[in-house]
Amino acid sequence: MSEHPLAQLTLVRFREFVREPEAIFWVFIFPILLAAGLGIAFRNRPPDVLKIGTLTPEFAQSLRREKLLDVQVLSGAEGTAALRNGKIALLVTPATGGVVVYNYDNTNPDARSARMLAEDAIENGAGRKNPVGSRDRILREPGSRYIDFLVPGLLGMNLMGSAIWGLGFAIVDARRKKLIKRLVATPMPRHYYLLSFVLSRLVLLAVEVAAVLGFGWFVFGVPVRGAIADLALLCVLASLSFSSLGLLIASRAQTIEAASGIMNCVMMPMWIVSGVFFSAQRFPDAVQPVIKALPLTAIIDALRANMLQGAGLAQVGPQIGVLAAWLVVCFAVALKLFRWR
Repeated sequence: MSEHPLAQLTLVRFREFVREPEAIFWVFIFPILLAAGLGIAFRNRPPDVLKIGTLTPEFAQSLRREKLLDVQVLSGAEGTAALRNGKIALLVTPATGGVVVYNYDNTNPDARSARMLAEDAIENGAGRKNPVGSRDRILREPGSRYIDFLVPGLLGMNLMGSAIWGLGFAIVDARRKKLIKRLVATPMPRHYYLLSFVLSRLVLLAVEVAAVLGFGWFVFGVPVRGAIADLALLCVLASLSFSSLGLLIASRAQTIEAASGIMNCVMMPMWIVSGVFFSAQRFPDAVQPVIKALPLTAIIDALRANMLQGAGLAQVGPQIGVLAAWLVVCFAVALKLFRWR
């Protein structure tokens, strides 16, 4: 039967599959990576400690009886700003007649949980003899919603994907068609060739960023509280960093399939752990330094700080340092390892 045409054709299909790195990645590696990443992020663990604020030390004393609440005493302006920026889930304020006012966004699950815990703590502090009067003040401030958290993550993911895929596929395709070999025979400085790919990304960068931010702003009212110039510089630096990473990935690949497999292996872990769709703080503390050192984590954290909290370049200095390091190291290594034929 091994010589039967059907058996031979079936063996050909198996061999084609095994020799296809991209197919192996999506069939075997991707499900395992996804299951491992989400399993760690959403593992069984103690309940989260929720951050809340209050204006008076008296309320703070009662609220701190609840171990699941991290209570901060803030001024009125600080409390309002912290609630608007999503730094706290609930703001407890006094009102006339001894009434307690709970300021929160009732569409936020953490805020609803914090409200119940805070009321229980204050009732316990009062001895529950006379119920404490309370009322809710519902706030739905842009900046504290999930969509506000999501859009900067999607923008960072788009910057990474367009840079790595756009450069990687173009370089490998040129190598496959022997175009690079012909260019090397000219007086062209080699680093000019690689720089041309990096700089070409800047032409489409404005359109990419404007499309994502414009959609978020017009449709969902996602805020951009920081300076537009700072946001533009962060996007440029991120695009250049990811472009250099794309050059490094494509520096040795000979086929589109091989390049695609390597790109997916590089990008997929960052999609999972860098906080695109959920906070990277869900992962264990032991791996946080590694996560913070990833370029996608750096740009997402910087974009969220700029857009939601109005942070300037000085305030996102560590993230800028991470992106600059990836840019310099990846381009230098790619120039050294690049295969010109």
